[in-house]
Amino acid sequence: MIFKFTIIDAVDILLVAVILFQLYRLIRGTAALSIFIGIFLIYLFWLIARALNMELISALVGQVIGVGVIALIILFQQEVRRFLLIIGNRYMNRQKFSLGKIFSPVDTESESPREAGEIVRAAESMSSKKIGALIVIGRRSALDIYSGGGERLDAVISAELLETIFFKNSPLHDGAVLIENGRIHSARCPLPITDRVVLPSRFGMRHRAAIGISEQTDSLVVVVSEESGTVTVVESGVVKEHVTTNELRQYLLKEKI
Repeated sequence: MIFKFTIIDAVDILLVAVILFQLYRLIRGTAALSIFIGIFLIYLFWLIARALNMELISALVGQVIGVGVIALIILFQQEVRRFLLIIGNRYMNRQKFSLGKIFSPVDTESESPREAGEIVRAAESMSSKKIGALIVIGRRSALDIYSGGGERLDAVISAELLETIFFKNSPLHDGAVLIENGRIHSARCPLPITDRVVLPSRFGMRHRAAIGISEQTDSLVVVVSEESGTVTVVESGVVKEHVTTNELRQYLLKEKI
């Protein structure tokens, strides 16, 4: 028997690799990863049993695997929802879909230095005063679905307005500010919390919400700690703490704010 490896086989392997990689990104650091490994080991055991013609055990495990799809949907319902959100949100432009976005990095061209400067100035001031803040800067992902519980502003970005929103006596301070298309879209927006179970104890609800929204969208998130005043940037679930003013400016100058 001659094994033939065609271009279709290569595409098949590549697509499976992309799907598995995205699935791993969704469940890493969560309890779902252990469940997924357990299911994978059961499936691997079933394949070995079939290869060794162990009919009784392979039939028994095969029955379990036969209803495994329903079990997976029940066990991984949050992960399935997040995966579908990524497909429909992160990889789709606000106007059109592009397969290239699956493999291409985030846009890095500089734009809107004034808006970036205003955010930096606000973060620096709130950091010195230890005013907690959570700012989500949209990229390709649309943030409308996360503004439902907040207040629509559609305002020009300014350091004074951001500080006013997050002032502790302000009715809008609790929640996140969403920035899209160079404007403050909404304030007081509740965000999804990350499912990760292994996080530093110093991370409060703002940091967990920042990680959660960055996992579901391609947004850049800026967090100012109310306890320490430190500035944190979160991107694709990756947290960078103790960001300096110059580092934050460089982050923001790369964005289409």
